[in-house]
Amino acid sequence: MGKHQLGEFEEVVMLTVAILTDEAYGFAIIEEMEKRLNRSVSIGALQTVLKRLEKKNYLSSEMGEATAVRGGKRKRYYHLTSAGKDILQTTKEQRLGLWNAVPSFSIKS
Repeated sequence: MGKHQLGEFEEVVMLTVAILTDEAYGFAIIEEMEKRLNRSVSIGALQTVLKRLEKKNYLSSEMGEATAVRGGKRKRYYHLTSAGKDILQTTKEQRLGLWNAVPSFSIKS
């Protein structure tokens, strides 16, 4: 296994960045995660994970242009790096391997 592994929240954040492509910035990431997962996400927790994923070289970011809508504030946009795409693929394969190894079972009522 590689140097880094993804935690569940890290994986969800990276997948959400992939879904949003060129529109992946803080608030949009939170909205998408909350919509898809029906769970609340704090901006603090998200910012911590985004910084950690950049440090691991799984994400890169760039500042967008200032807009009047945001009172001149700029958005930081996030993108998957090649290493980020690789770790997501590895994680997917590992999870599918585990699911495929589970014997069939039924849920009892």
